[in-house]
Amino acid sequence: MNTRYLVTLTSEEKSYLESLLKKGKHSARKLIRAQILLLANEQAFADKEICQRLKTSSSTVYRVKRGFVEEGVTFALEEAKRSGQPRVLNAMEEAALVSLACSRPPEGQARWTLTLLADELVVLTESSKRVSLETIRQRLKANELKPWQKKMWCLGKIDANYIAQMEEVLTLYAQTPSPDEPIVNFDEAMKQLVSHTRTPSPQKPGQSERIDYEYKREAVANIFMMYDQQRGWRKTKVTQTKKREDFAECMKELVDVHYPGAKQIHVVLDNLITHTPGSLYCRYSAQEARRILDKITFHYTPKHASWLNMVEIEIGVMNRQCLNRRIATWEELTQELQAWEKRRNDEQASINWMFDVKQARQKLNRAYDKLTCQN
Repeated sequence: MNTRYLVTLTSEEKSYLESLLKKGKHSARKLIRAQILLLANEQAFADKEICQRLKTSSSTVYRVKRGFVEEGVTFALEEAKRSGQPRVLNAMEEAALVSLACSRPPEGQARWTLTLLADELVVLTESSKRVSLETIRQRLKANELKPWQKKMWCLGKIDANYIAQMEEVLTLYAQTPSPDEPIVNFDEAMKQLVSHTRTPSPQKPGQSERIDYEYKREAVANIFMMYDQQRGWRKTKVTQTKKREDFAECMKELVDVHYPGAKQIHVVLDNLITHTPGSLYCRYSAQEARRILDKITFHYTPKHASWLNMVEIEIGVMNRQCLNRRIATWEELTQELQAWEKRRNDEQASINWMFDVKQARQKLNRAYDKLTCQN
């Protein structure tokens, strides 16, 4: 390693490498190589420092820098070809494997497994020898296939109504905070009350807490949550049901107890059938319902767009920090939630919401363009 290779990135190459690291959707080795090039750019860090920062070997740093200087950034990022045994599957057999992994699993199976794919490949290719599970795994990885994995999306059908409601909510979030017009996100969550059938064994040095796998289901509790991101304030309310009357009582408490001095309360909520002004008329007299509604403006998120409601994030925090355990009684649930709520409110813990109308129009530009083309 007597030759010294100096890395000097162009602005385009630097931007490309930084975008790779932000996305994080590439192999760990490729991301390490990108970091090496960025750290070595214009001799910002010595090879020894790069090795210490990235916990990699000096030979790796050397090869990446050499690959960049001699062949360019693309070559430096790619995995070098290695000698080894020839592939077990030929091109036709690999194509059959890919097609199989992308098809529906056999009847009675929820998803493809490595064993199922190996067995079915023998039948499909009429091979006399069963391919090893490791070979199946490697070929699936090379083709970026994960038949056992499913991803869910939270974007519904993006039409004009979806965009209009989305921009209304995002515009509301961007407004300057005002105590006269607070913005409150509202939603509900569910918690099963379960008790232990056997007394748990407490934790002690060298041994974790042990609980019996059996438990007794006591009840199902509903938890309403109201969340004000601008104040860093949240309020939970435990109820046995989540009917129209329960929703109406929450709105009354919002007006009379939590924000008595507000001129107008902006409530962001989803399209649940109980989340309507009519629910207040089911619970209170027409005069009382009207009095409450005169101080509330509802802002509905689009259907299949719960990600726009900030309270969903706070509910996730509540589930992780407070409810991820067995809770047996209504009293215990209420007490634990009040303690969690007080701690979060004392800290004024809040959400750094960064998505706005401008970003929406950039990221969903194809949906916007499609609407324009239809006019």
